Amino acid sequence: MRRMSSTGHPSTASIEGVRELALRLPRTHEALVRDRVKFRVGRIVYLAFSRDERLMGFAFPKEEREALIASDPDKFMMPSRSDLRYNWAVVRLNAIDDVEMREIVLDAWRMVVPKRVAEAHLRERSVRPPALPRRRAPRRA
Repeated sequence: MRRMSSTGHPSTASIEGVRELALRLPRTHEALVRDRVKFRVGRIVYLAFSRDERLMGFAFPKEEREALIASDPDKFMMPSRSDLRYNWAVVRLNAIDDVEMREIVLDAWRMVVPKRVAEAHLRERSVRPPALPRRRAPRRA
């Protein structure tokens, strides 16, 4: 469900929205490490928040990282020096909306789960028919 701001635009991403989405993804669990919220599949971290929860690190191909940051430097940033060796990038949560957050979270999760798990989950979500309103049985006269 997309949250909307009072202006009718998608609302700014938050840790609560990330948590709601991430914990519905297969094999994901939340961990608190040194006062930082992290989301993992097994032992592999694919999302991590700064202590103040304003920045979110996420799994992202390091070969594409510089292009991502150059595309929108007000939104994306390089990870800390110690994390440069990893497939990792950082986003400012207040610079993205729920739609962008969902894309980032799903892409990061897909990097760390087996391909068959990601395909099965995404296939299940895409073929599930939309909920239809319940019909009432016709009244007999």
